[in-house]
Amino acid sequence: MRKVLGKVLFYAFISIVAFLVIVPFLWMIGTSFKAREATYTIPIRWIPERPSLEAYQAIFSLTNVNFLRATANSFFLSFIMTVFPLLSSAMAAYAFAKIEFRAKRILFPLFLATMMIPAAVLMVPNYVLLNTLGLLNTYTGLLLPSLCSAFAIFFIRQFMMSVDNAYSEAALMDGASWLRIFFSVMMPLTRPALMTMGLFNFMGAWNNFMWPLVVLYNRDKWTLQLALGNMGNQFGNFNHYLMAGALVSLVPIVIVYLVSQKYVEQGLAIGGLKA
Repeated sequence: MRKVLGKVLFYAFISIVAFLVIVPFLWMIGTSFKAREATYTIPIRWIPERPSLEAYQAIFSLTNVNFLRATANSFFLSFIMTVFPLLSSAMAAYAFAKIEFRAKRILFPLFLATMMIPAAVLMVPNYVLLNTLGLLNTYTGLLLPSLCSAFAIFFIRQFMMSVDNAYSEAALMDGASWLRIFFSVMMPLTRPALMTMGLFNFMGAWNNFMWPLVVLYNRDKWTLQLALGNMGNQFGNFNHYLMAGALVSLVPIVIVYLVSQKYVEQGLAIGGLKA
């Protein structure tokens, strides 16, 4: 009886939490298809009586912010900030996990130590460095600090430690180089970890607001998050505009998550097995 009561309370609690999480999204979706006057109707109409695409047409025809250009910029930057850091981190993780070299036991803790430094602390020195190099208001300056991630190296290394060394040894006996082993053997075997880290990278790059705000000041180079921030200042009373923009920014993350979902759970479970 106690077990049954515990399960009932557990599922009731989860249902309440799920309801509280889902309700704002339902309101966002419904509001994005309303006209302006319908957004202030009380009681709230979750399903618009007269669905309208006014908000979506408006955000893609703004004169001061090129919303379509900002969306394309975000896709471009998110792709680069997903693929290149993932590749560099995976190669470093492979070296730390499977290759013996001098100072290995010193370098890896140093990499981990950088995770203890808050990103806000590094923002000012990174800005000064980019200003000195003349890389402000450039995508190069925006991308450079994110091309390697200590957390990604740690996460992927933990997964690679669980891969049997027999695979690498067999490939070495067949005459394969370390680089060939990495791409042909280790990458396929660590796909769950790579897909999980790729999801993290994409979400971080897509939702990044503060660093692009610091580096980019040309409106043509703005990302989607900067465009949404500008809309929040300009159209604070137009809730349907803001909800339409937020929904547009949410869709790519949902799609990427659905594509990588089957790998994420396995990657998170195995990524922390071995130290």
